[in-house]
Amino acid sequence: MKSYLETAIIAAIEGGKAIMKIYATEFDVEIKGDNSPLTQADKNANDIINEYLIPTEIPIISEENKQTDYSERSKWSSCWIVDPLDGTKEFVKRNGEFTVNIALVQKGEPFLGVIYVPVSKMLYFTNTEANRSYKIVVEEDEISVDDIIQNAEVLQPAPLSEPVKVVGSRSHLNDDTKDFISEIEKNKQVEIVSKGSSLKFCLVAEGNAHVYPRFAPTMEWDTAAGHAICKATGISVIDQSTNKPLRYNKENLLNPYFLVTA
Repeated sequence: MKSYLETAIIAAIEGGKAIMKIYATEFDVEIKGDNSPLTQADKNANDIINEYLIPTEIPIISEENKQTDYSERSKWSSCWIVDPLDGTKEFVKRNGEFTVNIALVQKGEPFLGVIYVPVSKMLYFTNTEANRSYKIVVEEDEISVDDIIQNAEVLQPAPLSEPVKVVGSRSHLNDDTKDFISEIEKNKQVEIVSKGSSLKFCLVAEGNAHVYPRFAPTMEWDTAAGHAICKATGISVIDQSTNKPLRYNKENLLNPYFLVTA
């Protein structure tokens, strides 16, 4: 597991560097079939991450790879799940709230997770036992993975208190999310906190929010790394249709609605 974690950390950081090279230019934006944006940064980061992960001989599910048919994927006991640039809309807006997501999934459950924020150089990751998560700003280009692991700060979720900090957006809440917040507001004060991409998971894992309701479509690559990081801190990511943790490498890679909470 140590070699897998080291590989994922290096891949995320190097993918982030490729993203920043494009970020500094007047890049073009394509629109994919699902109406989501795509840039050269997505493609370049994906190529670099694949270069690091392919030698592990663990199959890869990436947003920017051609998806393997489920008849083959169903035989996989482990796989990488990758979003080379999560938050392309944030990238296009140039607000800095986009990430590189890499997770190692075993038997449908996220185990190792790495999230890298290229603009701030903040790195979030689980340990090899998947029972703790950490964060560190990677200031130096040549810093070793051992130094990163040794100097990182342990993530500590916050105990529930008032106001209850709910991850969301006042201007983009759908009816299901509004109803969820209204139920909390019957008994407690609520504060809405907002971030782009998988940083929503990080807000809960590091104690800057208490709960993240996601009652809108997401894909497995949007959530696997954040799920792993939350899970290692004791935070649950619960499928609202089954009341059990989200599963991965499903036949349909679309996630159900879920709730991130202690």
